[in-house]
Amino acid sequence: MAISLSVVLLLAIIMVVLIRGGSLKAGPALVAVLFGFFLASTGMAPAINRFLNSLADSINQIAF
Repeated sequence: MAISLSVVLLLAIIMVVLIRGGSLKAGPALVAVLFGFFLASTGMAPAINRFLNSLADSINQIAF
């Protein structure tokens, strides 16, 4: 839970910076957010979650 919350916060900050900097317009940002929201309700969500958790574990083992 702590990892997913921090990833969501990090991605939200990156998206705000990109929108304010003009690199990303509000329309495509909204489409990306909606895509992620609907992707989370599909059957692929557990596989993506497992992949991201294993990636975070690998980074954690390298860092510490």
